[in-house]
Amino acid sequence: MRTNINDERLQDRYYELKRILDERRLEIIGEVQSKMRAVRDEDAVISRQSVRDEAETCELDIQDDIEFALLQMKAETLEKISEALARLEQGHYGHCYECGTEISERRLRALPFAVRCRDCEEAREIARQRERILDGHNSPASMFTDMHG
Repeated sequence: MRTNINDERLQDRYYELKRILDERRLEIIGEVQSKMRAVRDEDAVISRQSVRDEAETCELDIQDDIEFALLQMKAETLEKISEALARLEQGHYGHCYECGTEISERRLRALPFAVRCRDCEEAREIARQRERILDGHNSPASMFTDMHG
């Protein structure tokens, strides 16, 4: 009898997590499609303009670079969501890679492709910061500043 309650709870969690992932995926796809339409419309307007000066060209290039970077980030997020959906189907989604505990639904709502619980992610970030500090102290430039600073 108890396993039925557990199975029902797991099933509810599965559908809730799937809904969260699907909503986020559709939201990002909508954003990307909207941005692509905006870029096409903008390109049509720009092509109708006669001559641009160097500053305008530089500003448009910077805007294009930013737009491309944002689209690239959204594509990476979509990939992470696809991976999370695959983990969900395999029964691995929503559990921390490090400690195996269930990742809180609140965390998954905020970051639907999270692979670690908050505690393990914080520990990982602290370790990475320490590593960067140690790497910085071992570089030749830091040795020079240590000797003279």
